Amino acid sequence: MIKIGMMIGDRYEILERIGTGGMSDVYKAKDHKLNRFVAVKVLKQEFSENANFVSKFRVEAQAAAGLMHPNIVNVYDVGEEQEIYYIVMELVEGITLKKYIEKKARLSVKEAISIAIQVSMGIEAAHNNHIIHRDIKPQNIIISKEGKVKVTDFGIAKAATSNTITSNVMGSVHYTSPEQARGGYSDEKSDIYSLGITMFEMLTGRVPFNGETTVAIAIKHIQEELPSPRDYVPEIPISVEHIVCKCCQKSPDRRYQSMAELIVDLKQSLINPDEDFVKVIDPDEEASTRMITDRDMVQIKRQSDSRDSMDEAMRLRRNNARTYEEYDDDDEEDDEDWEDDEEDYDPRMEKVTTILAVVAALLVGGILIFFVGRTLGVFSMGTGEADAEQETVEQVEMIRVVGMDVDEAKRELLALGLTPEIQYEVSTAYKEGTVLRASVQDGIMVDKNSNVILTVAQETEGITVPSVTGKSQEEATSILEKEGFVVNAVESYDASVENGFVISQSPEANTMAPEGSSIIIRISQGSEENKVRVPNVIGMTEMDATALLTESDLVVGTVTEEENDDPALADKVCYQSYSMGSYVDKGTAIDIRISIGPAQQMYRYAEGIAGPTEDAEYQGGMLVNVIVTAADGTQLLNTQTSTFPVTANFTGIKSPTGVITFTFTVERQETTTTDPETGETVTIPGSSETKTVHRPVTFVEE
Repeated sequence: MIKIGMMIGDRYEILERIGTGGMSDVYKAKDHKLNRFVAVKVLKQEFSENANFVSKFRVEAQAAAGLMHPNIVNVYDVGEEQEIYYIVMELVEGITLKKYIEKKARLSVKEAISIAIQVSMGIEAAHNNHIIHRDIKPQNIIISKEGKVKVTDFGIAKAATSNTITSNVMGSVHYTSPEQARGGYSDEKSDIYSLGITMFEMLTGRVPFNGETTVAIAIKHIQEELPSPRDYVPEIPISVEHIVCKCCQKSPDRRYQSMAELIVDLKQSLINPDEDFVKVIDPDEEASTRMITDRDMVQIKRQSDSRDSMDEAMRLRRNNARTYEEYDDDDEEDDEDWEDDEEDYDPRMEKVTTILAVVAALLVGGILIFFVGRTLGVFSMGTGEADAEQETVEQVEMIRVVGMDVDEAKRELLALGLTPEIQYEVSTAYKEGTVLRASVQDGIMVDKNSNVILTVAQETEGITVPSVTGKSQEEATSILEKEGFVVNAVESYDASVENGFVISQSPEANTMAPEGSSIIIRISQGSEENKVRVPNVIGMTEMDATALLTESDLVVGTVTEEENDDPALADKVCYQSYSMGSYVDKGTAIDIRISIGPAQQMYRYAEGIAGPTEDAEYQGGMLVNVIVTAADGTQLLNTQTSTFPVTANFTGIKSPTGVITFTFTVERQETTTTDPETGETVTIPGSSETKTVHRPVTFVEE
């Protein structure tokens, strides 16, 4: 029995229960050996008492412990203690995909495809290690706080196969493949089916098959055709619809045959969502037996003859002649058959076919001679135009950048595939950092990757830009930052400059630039080989950025949050670790930062708080409770005192105003009065009253 605070395996301290499932409970624990937090999944008692299940569980969990992938919740350890069977896993702070779908009702197409790609990558890594999950469903997919998608429960998948439907009841059966529902053999393509159902739910917010019992749902998986997701959400692109349908084919042979194939189509759907590129093969139709027609016979014969040489054709003719001589003329039925054969294999057709074969051979030979001759330079006529077409460089239209802020202009030009170079000019007529002119007029078509020189206004002469061309990126960055410049590195290919060294800089060396301005340095990536261009993800949501980077054969690295002055970037990417247009190796991790909005203005309050003289009954020396509260509800002070003024010194206040609340008790003594007319004496008993005074207060900006 697991209890909070207990230690298992002499290293894992159980801290709290964070989840429960059909077969296990999950606890947050601290690994005292490695000083890190982990998740400990403990099998429930009914499974722990099943020796067969435990045996399978051990084998599969140990195999899963060998999996290490960014899209898999990694298994660190497997153990047993006092009949408690557990696996120690990576602790992922986040929510399951199931809860995420419930929270958003349904996901956008881009978000769903991005998640599906990451899930597919994790499953592909498992399949490459001969591990099949067998229980892919949104409940077993976790989205971390950083936006990473991770698949969990690889360790108990195979061991749980025979218990899945009964133990998870209405959970797994919604996603089970037809072959699993029949109790038959399941393989990698079963995971593909379950992922297809999961994609259907992400896109539509519902599962395709539902029913009152697990058996009813399982039968629907076996017998009923999958409804189109576009029946529920018409705006789903056709390519995405076809991907889901191919994943969920009843026959495993008609599905994607590997996760790698699925990933290719998922990425393609991000680029061309409305293109019908998904190929569905019907093996039953391809392998079915059909009658061969007379036309088919002639076609087969022609194809055969075209492949045979002249000698082979002559040999066939001699063989046919001998066959005719050996034929028995007395068999009437065979006579009819032979007459049919004579129709199909007419000797005149043989002659025509032979001639065609010779002509085809001469044509093929002539084509081969032509290509060999052109390669050797013998045939050069007519190739100049083709070469010119091949050398045509893609062009883009220059945009208007005059009047823009230089940073905005750089982003726009880089997005077009142009490389901005900066030079400064002293100007008092324009705000510092404004683009005064560009070397290319707007509206002009220019070659992609061309340099565009921007002349930018500066208020003073500035400081001299040091020369960093030919230096390493680290050294160049150090020199420029020491002079007070901000460094923007752009990577490009140059076989003549060593990888990691500066090809050029902008502004150029020995020119003047304002302190704190950006210096662009172009870093050599050597010769162009296995490199990809970094896209611009600034201004995108985290999910869209992840989708674009994945599509570009890159991965998302560290995701952090930071303040950013541009309110338009709130909840969007405001920083990427590699500049747009840079060339990096495939699979490079791109760190991104998500803006939490502009930095908040802070306030302070440093004054003496006087007593509540607003109330006439207040008297010096009374015991008063003083509470200072900011407008956002933050309590800055709560104290009792009889001495005023009270010293206050608060900083980091998020609201510009607040209120001071005074609470004190007024004690009234018993009094006796005499009515002058009647002489009657009236006694007023003593009383006690708690009074409250509110005093508005304004804080000062820090």
